[in-house]
Amino acid sequence: MIPMRLSEIASVVGGTLEGDDVTVAGPAVVDSRLAEPGGLFAAFVGEHVDGHEYAAQAIDGGAVAVLGTRPTEFPTVVVDDVQLALQALARTVLTQVRAQRAPNPFSVIGITGSQGKTTAKDLLSAVLADAAPTVATHGSFNNELGLPLTVLRASGETRFLVLEMGARGKGHLRELCEIAQPDVSLVLNVGKAHIGEFGTQADIAEAKGELVEALTDEGVAVLNADDARVSAMRERTKARVLTFGEDHTSDVLMRDVSLDDLGRPAFTLATPDAEARVALRLVGEHQAINATAAAATAIAVGLPLDKVVLSLERVEGLSKWRMEVHERGDGVTVINDAYNANPDSMRAALKALAAIGRARGEGTRTVAVLGEMRELGESSRDEHDAIGRLAVRLDIHQLVVIGEPARPMHLGAYLEGSWGEESVFVRDNDEALAWLREHIAPGDVVLVKASRGAQLDQVADGLLGDVS
Repeated sequence: MIPMRLSEIASVVGGTLEGDDVTVAGPAVVDSRLAEPGGLFAAFVGEHVDGHEYAAQAIDGGAVAVLGTRPTEFPTVVVDDVQLALQALARTVLTQVRAQRAPNPFSVIGITGSQGKTTAKDLLSAVLADAAPTVATHGSFNNELGLPLTVLRASGETRFLVLEMGARGKGHLRELCEIAQPDVSLVLNVGKAHIGEFGTQADIAEAKGELVEALTDEGVAVLNADDARVSAMRERTKARVLTFGEDHTSDVLMRDVSLDDLGRPAFTLATPDAEARVALRLVGEHQAINATAAAATAIAVGLPLDKVVLSLERVEGLSKWRMEVHERGDGVTVINDAYNANPDSMRAALKALAAIGRARGEGTRTVAVLGEMRELGESSRDEHDAIGRLAVRLDIHQLVVIGEPARPMHLGAYLEGSWGEESVFVRDNDEALAWLREHIAPGDVVLVKASRGAQLDQVADGLLGDVS
């Protein structure tokens, strides 16, 4: 964060300074355990926890001041609404960063899409960080609170600010862009995630397009040429448009995708000026299009293709619980993809599992441990049914379905031809672990995936804790 006196912060956010006028030079945090030297602790009052009670812990961790709704025993800016105050502070800090950077280049990059946001953000930030100082969203902290916290980590040394932006309704992205106006907007796709909240895919497209509407004439919209709803967003901006995908008209073209025996994709990236072969260390064919999106965005801010490829090939891991591959000592492979799930990402994960099974050859059993996909609205039963049927069509050897909301997966598999015990239904995570411990064997490849609320990371952790 750009250093600011606490009195300056109070003026920016319309608050009252209580205590010493110290200088804040470190990041803002909402978790007292994550406080850093010189930082600001934002104290929220929740239903069960009052952040003000943890101010001392934050100060012990290095924070020098508090932003809250009441005074503390430490230097504090008192405001009516802490979240609105953080947003106002982020707007001011970003304006100061732009001023300090001038005339040197500085780019705010916004990323949205129904799935793949965090993966694309991780890949892009890794590529950009190899080229220049980069600040990016931690994990998927992509909402009206997470975004300002990310902005507040930027400084005059920052060249790229990469912001993952999520939305659960129309107007949400517009509000985020009012905090941090993007210079480059990357739109990955319009899928069915959160369709229960939006209503239709057309509504989702309307909301996602707010990210390109926020661009100025000097900006760049990076759009997925393979998604008609995304491609149509070119009509919603006067900014330059750069497309990516497998469509032959793409400015950054992906072609000739293949998988190795661990399910890791290799593919060719081609631009009008150059082409190169890319071999990722990440699991799943779907990672190829995420990497292509990251490459197109990096090219949009001026990076050459050869350096982009070198950086992509060095990426070994993503944010937590996203296609994490773990090998147990007894030969069982556990793929922990339990962070979240929607129909598109579930299909991609199942295809990755099937590809790994084929590559490893005869004797390898594939086991899909799947739970509920949330926020699908009236389409929930049909979407779960379709995933169960897909597991059968992909010849997944064993399907384990967890929890009543996910039961249509089990029924779909049965109706598709999964006889006997090829698909089993269990009531909860404990029952799933008990079944797996009894039935999995060395050489099996086990995928664990569901929406975050299903907490299937507990199942993955249990499996990994059984054998070192």
